[in-house]
Amino acid sequence: MKEMISENLKQVHQNIQSACLRGGRSPADITLIAVSKTKPLEELFEAYGCGERNFGENKVQEILQKAPQMPEDTCFHMIGHLQRNKVRQVLPHVKMIHSVDSVRLAREIEQEAERLGKTVDILLEVNVAGEESKFGFSLEDTMDGVLQISRFPHIRICGLMTIAPFVENPELNRPVFQKLFQLYVDIKHKNIDNVNMSVLSMGMTGDYQVAVEEGATMIRVGTGIFGVR
Repeated sequence: MKEMISENLKQVHQNIQSACLRGGRSPADITLIAVSKTKPLEELFEAYGCGERNFGENKVQEILQKAPQMPEDTCFHMIGHLQRNKVRQVLPHVKMIHSVDSVRLAREIEQEAERLGKTVDILLEVNVAGEESKFGFSLEDTMDGVLQISRFPHIRICGLMTIAPFVENPELNRPVFQKLFQLYVDIKHKNIDNVNMSVLSMGMTGDYQVAVEEGATMIRVGTGIFGVR
């Protein structure tokens, strides 16, 4: 298992380099989130030993179990749907919440962040493809969400995130990534207070190379590192 994770990580980083070359970008601008959901702690330690520090989890319970047992410089990212009643539990343990999909959820995060006396970094989740099975703001509603949430003093909007459709051919998701990148640029140009638009989290195991070519700054790779769940 150790050798597999190490080899997989080498391959992922090589693929990132190649995609950056094609897109005229620097690999230093891409943060890899190792999606460790359902994976045992020893596999997180293997990835940590290979230099990875950013891990993505879908469930609050897994973050609560794993975070206290990992080294202090490990950063956990909440990438799954977050229920409002779980906000209090998860906030002390995460570097960033990628999946803020409503103003109501953001308000809950604001209240809890104020109680903790901290500022929380978030991304707004955008359902670019309009899939009924997915959470997130529609493309049309995202700007309004940004304007409302930017008024919360204990939240910092760092960018946008999307979960593209599951497709056999990653090229099919290129328009999805292009639309999100355009929205990201549009919001950035408005120079809204408390919104820095430095993070574009898009692309997973099947399509992260296309996402990097189209401007992703964070990619979320699970199967490509840890193998099939």
